[in-house]
Amino acid sequence: MEKIKETNLPKIYIADTTDEIVNYFKQNENFEFVGSSADGKKVSEDVLSLKPDVLVMEVMLSGLDGFAVLEKIRQLKDKMPKIFFVSNLSHSGFVTKAIQSGASYFMVKPVSPENLESRIVEVLSNGKSQNENKQLDEKISNIFISIGIPAHIKGYQFLREAVKLAVEEPEIIGSITKKLYPTIAERFETSSSKVERGMRHAIEVAWNRGKIENINNIFGLKIYNRNEKPTNGELIALIADKMIMDG
Repeated sequence: MEKIKETNLPKIYIADTTDEIVNYFKQNENFEFVGSSADGKKVSEDVLSLKPDVLVMEVMLSGLDGFAVLEKIRQLKDKMPKIFFVSNLSHSGFVTKAIQSGASYFMVKPVSPENLESRIVEVLSNGKSQNENKQLDEKISNIFISIGIPAHIKGYQFLREAVKLAVEEPEIIGSITKKLYPTIAERFETSSSKVERGMRHAIEVAWNRGKIENINNIFGLKIYNRNEKPTNGELIALIADKMIMDG
């Protein structure tokens, strides 16, 4: 098998005989084309070997059909590609079975390569965004728990949302009263003053729990002592900066 040159582009494999689709993705600079076949057995072997990010697959393949291929490649588990079924078979039963089997999309032929690419980019972008948001939420939550901010109080939620906003838009820290508090208040259907008080209360709770050393350990500096509490803006900026530096 020809060695595939490594790139940072999403790898795509086409299990279909439609020349237009195959040629389109072979020449597409947004993807790394890693192979194609209309033989179900070869498709499953290639996918297990090449581990593409995207598998565009016709339901009716020779040897093994698309659903059988999907069962064969399930052993990839968290490395499973995003599956896009394309088929002349438009019966609702096929569509339902495809989605229930784990496919991301089912498109009825004729399918333009441009539309197919749009759906693929949309699914890949959503997956990446959701994963990044989940990772950021986990990192922020770990810091809050470590420094003693309990998850059940409103201030915890307000502060977490504020850190995420500051990561996305660092300059918002310079407009904490005019922009940050009102933005969070709108999301939680409350007032800016309640957001500010809730955050301040959360910080007071953390300081009363005496976990100041945990803050200093997280940031690698002796920033605060028992008698020094950060303002809402200071703590938000400090944690947001750490999130940005940590990637």
